Amino acid sequence: MKRATLSALLMALLLALTAQAREIHVSVQGDDANDGSLAKPYKTISAAAQVAQPGDTVTVHAGTYREQVNPPRGGTSDTERIVYQAAPGEDVQIKGSEVIKGWEKAEGDTWKVTIPNSFFGKLNPYSELIHGDWFNPKGREHHTGAVYLDGDWLTEAAKQEEVLKPVDKTPLWFGQAGPDSTTLWAQFKGVNPNEKLVEINVRRAVFYPEKPGMNYITVRGFKLGQAATQWAPPTSEQTAILGTHWSKGWIIENNTVSYSICSGIALGKHGDEFDNTSADTAEGYVKTIERAIAHGWSKENIGHHIVRNNTVHHCEQTGIVGSLGAVFSTITDNTIHDIHVRQLFTGAEMAGIKLHGAIDVEIRNNHIYNTCLGIWLDWMAQGARVSSNLFHDNMNQDLFVEVDHGPFVVDNNVFLSPTTLLSLSQGGAYVHNFIGGGIKIIPFDARQTPFHKAHSTELAGMHDNPCGDDRYCNNLFVGPADLTAYDSAALPVHMSGNVFLNGAKPSKHETGAVVKPALNPGLKLDSYKEGLYVQFALGEGWSGDSKRKLVTTELLGKASIPNLPYEQRDGTPIKFDTDYFGKPRSADNPTPGPFENPGNEPARLVVWKQ
Repeated sequence: MKRATLSALLMALLLALTAQAREIHVSVQGDDANDGSLAKPYKTISAAAQVAQPGDTVTVHAGTYREQVNPPRGGTSDTERIVYQAAPGEDVQIKGSEVIKGWEKAEGDTWKVTIPNSFFGKLNPYSELIHGDWFNPKGREHHTGAVYLDGDWLTEAAKQEEVLKPVDKTPLWFGQAGPDSTTLWAQFKGVNPNEKLVEINVRRAVFYPEKPGMNYITVRGFKLGQAATQWAPPTSEQTAILGTHWSKGWIIENNTVSYSICSGIALGKHGDEFDNTSADTAEGYVKTIERAIAHGWSKENIGHHIVRNNTVHHCEQTGIVGSLGAVFSTITDNTIHDIHVRQLFTGAEMAGIKLHGAIDVEIRNNHIYNTCLGIWLDWMAQGARVSSNLFHDNMNQDLFVEVDHGPFVVDNNVFLSPTTLLSLSQGGAYVHNFIGGGIKIIPFDARQTPFHKAHSTELAGMHDNPCGDDRYCNNLFVGPADLTAYDSAALPVHMSGNVFLNGAKPSKHETGAVVKPALNPGLKLDSYKEGLYVQFALGEGWSGDSKRKLVTTELLGKASIPNLPYEQRDGTPIKFDTDYFGKPRSADNPTPGPFENPGNEPARLVVWKQ
């Protein structure tokens, strides 16, 4: 066959496949016996998912859908994906809850209702306890269920007698599951719950494939919430309100994800019979990594997700979680807030973003605030980049890097919480940040943790975690920031071009640091109608007289343990030639901190637009 003829046949086949792609419609006024056309839409998203093929788009129209969407298939490539989208301009909510009526007065402001267990199907969240590796219940039981009044959740009482008392500051609920029925008690102060919107968790998730390997799916424009999510440690299958389940190439964009008992968005691992059997040890997680490699953990099969322009809030474990399954992903332009604020339980897995194995993951332009901890990169954050994010009002620290060997990069961020950094890692490059909080450096951790071949999941070795091998270049520090913990670092460090104001302290390793202890820039974060701005006054000569170098791959050298350079995900050299806003930096003398040439006079800069 001639090449031209073959090309024509291939083009005809491609056109035929494209012609078969269709838009499938879903409406609360529809019927699952319909054909999914605009004139005859399905009633449930699940019905549309059963027929959707690669290249198809499922468009969901305004209304509330109470179901768990379990897509039975994904797309075949980035151009032949299956898209699930809210109809443009329409309010589409998908909930893991059901409305409950029939409440009866029990005592005072406490009401009760009894529900047959058949109502819950396979999962009864009021008999299922939250559990898993690294979970700490704080001496009481916690269930995956929840009760909501007009969209806001009540707090689970530890004992039944607590919910029968008068309402204190926080309304409570309590559940008791029997062999045939479940009784719920809830405090509804001054209202009749039968006249209000009262919902309870029923489903494990809202959009989550039960089988792994559902690749190239887009989820766009929905409001997803109220699910009985289970604890998501790095050693088990990680479920959430919205999750990818050990797959490749998802796009999760323009959604609001809220009110998860544990996690909001999961980019995590597959499940197996060894889930939650690690005995909370590093050795247990190493075995998890070995099983993941046997289960297809590679650049070809897993990760490459895009999570962008979402709002994630009111999740009691994490906003975004991922163990191994988030590799090569991009998390950008999201707002994450109110994470683990009730603190009824605790454990080792809570943060706005908590990732294990963040290989070549880029976390960029996110707004993270009012969380227990902003970003936690735990194990194997090799090639990760945390860039141009805004952090404030986080309870512990904005960034925690744990037993990572690098190279990883933290650049152009604005850190405004009381504590900026907790580091138990090496091989980090901190470049052009505003660091306004405390810094804690842990001298040594004996755990043997992995490092990898460049831009790969393939293991290259294991190493313990001594302090040092970090780079700090062209940052602006304001007290209480303090780098003197590096004075006794076991590994060499490189520090240059930094400025220390208002009592911030340099390390002895930087001989040319600009130190102005009496200069207080008075930085303040405030809101305006369309977002947030910072205002400050740096004053004349705040950055000193010496010239600074543009930070590049060449300047940063190599992270010592993996012996790898600081570079882009595609292996090309990195150059920090733009600032927080994307504004070009001076190649001859870049300004320290995230804002290029802010001037000496009082400044007011918009750092986040709603």
